[in-house]
Amino acid sequence: MKTPVYMDHHATTPVDPRVLEVMLPYFTTEFGNAASKSHVFGWRAAEAVEAAREEVARLIGAAAREIVFTSGATESDNLALKGVARFHAARGRHIVTCRTEHKAVLDAALSLERQGFVVTRLEVEPDGRLDPERVRAALRPDTVLVSVMHANNETGVVHPIAEIAKVARAAGVPFHCDAAQSAGKIPFDVEALGVDLVSLSAHKMYGPKGIGALYLRRRPVRARLLPEIDGGGHERGYRSGTLNVPGIVGFGKAAELARLLGPAEAARLFDLRERLRRGLLDRLSGVSVNGSLAHRLPGNLNVSFAGVEGEALILSARQVAVSSGSACTSASLEPSYVLRAMGVKEDLAHASIRFGLGRGNTEEEVDYAVQVFVEKVEALRAMAPGAGEAEADAAPGPARR
Repeated sequence: MKTPVYMDHHATTPVDPRVLEVMLPYFTTEFGNAASKSHVFGWRAAEAVEAAREEVARLIGAAAREIVFTSGATESDNLALKGVARFHAARGRHIVTCRTEHKAVLDAALSLERQGFVVTRLEVEPDGRLDPERVRAALRPDTVLVSVMHANNETGVVHPIAEIAKVARAAGVPFHCDAAQSAGKIPFDVEALGVDLVSLSAHKMYGPKGIGALYLRRRPVRARLLPEIDGGGHERGYRSGTLNVPGIVGFGKAAELARLLGPAEAARLFDLRERLRRGLLDRLSGVSVNGSLAHRLPGNLNVSFAGVEGEALILSARQVAVSSGSACTSASLEPSYVLRAMGVKEDLAHASIRFGLGRGNTEEEVDYAVQVFVEKVEALRAMAPGAGEAEADAAPGPARR
């Protein structure tokens, strides 16, 4: 076993060697521009892009023509929210989302507010899930979009997306879902869920960074939006710019592997996650699990260690690479806004650690992580005044679900 052990797969994943292998020719011999229609170099690049588009579509049960390639899920989120809002602005200017969304959605919504749109940010239940009835109650005649993520990037909690989509569909409101963390890890089918727009990211599923996609439903109701980037009319006018052919090829292979390996990998990661959870809770007091265990990504464990500071714990346990929340907000010293929205006390939110297990992790690494964190938590608690009182106030591990 090599150290440090990587357990931050929600932040990013290593590129699978099989993905890298298919990408390499498109940096060298197959270097054509997919928009070049007059010679074989462009034709080959275009063929590779369309083959990858088919694989990304198959992963989520979509048609290839419904996939628009972007630079990543952040761009996809921005294109979905701003593009839909701008397209429907004459009909209404109200958007519904959730307080625990990724910053790409929350900040895009904030930007729209500055342009005169009205945003309703819904509260979640203590287990981190959004009640569809909250969505129903928030809808107005001028609502033009509902945006709720599938799986939370910090807690791994999975929202009841099919039920929320039904509420939005019944009201005739387009529904956007950020599936960057869930696609390829748990089942995600656009027809079964009834979603209209979906954001995807390659680097969350062992593909390259800098490439993502936005699914745009065509039937029975077409998702309509205006582009955010103009110039050249690439991707049917939705996203202009020279296509990142190597990245797209890699995304296609990553999507294929996720589709083929996903179910078995999910079962394996669930077993590892439970091994990690039991190891920590059996050997430490004052450990609480944040978010639902019944509705959760199989490789996610978000826990708070009472009586310690999360950042201090991460620094002392450098043999295991984890995070204290989203990689996109890790520079902030504020407690996780996701945990605070769930009602987690500020001290416990500051004491949270996100474990993200992935394709390369083993039982040996999990046992090693348990050993490291038990030792470091005990050492930090021994140095912290009032640690015993903090432990006494903390709920037992399985209680917060």
